[in-house]
Amino acid sequence: MSGLLLDVAVQPSSVGPPVRAARYLRGGPQVGAAATEGARGARLALPHADFQLRPVPSGFAPQEQEYQQALLLVVALAGLGLGLSLIFIAVYLIRFCCCRPPEPPGAKSPPPGGGCVTWSCIAALLVGCTGIGIGFYGNSETSDGVSQLSSALLHANHTLTAIDHLAHPCAQVLEMVERLDEAVRTELTTLEEVLTQRTELVAATRGARRQAEAVAQQLQGLAFWQGVPLSPVQVAEDVSFVEEYRWLAYVLLLLLELLVCLFTLLGLAKQSKWLVIVMTVMSLLVLVLSWGSMGLEAATAVGLSDFCSSPDTYILNLTREETGLGSDILNYYFLCNQAVSNPFQQRLTVSQRALANIHSQLQGLEREAVPQFPSAQKPLLSLEETLNVTEGNFHQLVALLHCRGLHKDYGAALRGLCEDALEGLLYLLLFSLLSAGALATALCSLPRAWALFPPRNPSASCSGSHLSEPFLHARLEPVPHLRSFPSCRRRPH
Repeated sequence: MSGLLLDVAVQPSSVGPPVRAARYLRGGPQVGAAATEGARGARLALPHADFQLRPVPSGFAPQEQEYQQALLLVVALAGLGLGLSLIFIAVYLIRFCCCRPPEPPGAKSPPPGGGCVTWSCIAALLVGCTGIGIGFYGNSETSDGVSQLSSALLHANHTLTAIDHLAHPCAQVLEMVERLDEAVRTELTTLEEVLTQRTELVAATRGARRQAEAVAQQLQGLAFWQGVPLSPVQVAEDVSFVEEYRWLAYVLLLLLELLVCLFTLLGLAKQSKWLVIVMTVMSLLVLVLSWGSMGLEAATAVGLSDFCSSPDTYILNLTREETGLGSDILNYYFLCNQAVSNPFQQRLTVSQRALANIHSQLQGLEREAVPQFPSAQKPLLSLEETLNVTEGNFHQLVALLHCRGLHKDYGAALRGLCEDALEGLLYLLLFSLLSAGALATALCSLPRAWALFPPRNPSASCSGSHLSEPFLHARLEPVPHLRSFPSCRRRPH
């Protein structure tokens, strides 16, 4: 009978090309190590400490208070950076306003170094624009990683619950059990009544009845996901909901900083004091937002890197708590290697042998009973039809219960989180760092830049235009140490 088990081909179904049932019953290929190899081992080399600066293990444990304090301490470091930046900017501006030497009476030229101040502000804003481009790329990468996670969860849910595509193991089990119970109640009972004159044929019929009852009992234990409170669809919807608002918030932040940089450059080009003053206030707001986003990104990146360094243990414990499934089932699907045996292997093997025995007994009854009892042909044909349908569904069930499909989804989810999402977070962290530095430099330079703007003179024009020359910080008289763009000349009186 074991030879029959090795030669049963699985019918084509939605799970892939034809495979052999014995391959799945005996464990299949080793895919656990390779499926998530690229998603493990990522870790930011940052020390972990609680509020008392005591070392904290770097293993991912978000439910523990010490680990939560370690992540909050990372956020607090960003707050400390914001405070130091504001103090430095305030001290610099106070020194500029209160401690600069008075200009001599009748001085018409700006103080030396004015051009360097303006160009340093422009360079800082250009660096900020570069950081914005990095931020857009990081936001897209993070969104792609989270989308890959959601897609993997939805595909895993499809494997577990897609009844319309015959991909739900529980549906297959219930259908087969109902068919076998119906066969036991009707066809086999009718067959026993027909064959009452031949005791050996009645014994074979009763043997087929016992085998069918055994198959139905074994198959009922395969519906492991039935009644589980955890829904992959709900998790995917929650993740997508949070990601949608996160992505939108970062797009708005990036656009706000881009507008601030562009309008600040426009104010410097037009030498418009009111525009530069408004953009200075906006730069202060964006500076606070940049440091805040930096803290959130750093804490998230540290926590995600700790998770990705060893995800299996945490995922196994969390899934066991949420679903109540046994460790043997969870280890089989999450690890999926030769070291972990299939928890359904015994039930599947017993069911396969029982189905083969029923098939053999029905063929024997057809040879022996039909010539003597023609009325037995109809229940025998009905039983064979039920058996063929049950065997086809059983082969699909064997393929669906194999760990390869669900473990592939698990690996895809880990790669989305630990490769794309983590990489995107690091790019967003770089954006926030560049943004904070560029805006701090601009806030120190802008007050000095607008102090160098010349007063408006309606009599001066350039080809009928009253706009000032771009980035020109000289007064009406030419100054040797400042370079102006030769775009126009003053009209002679």
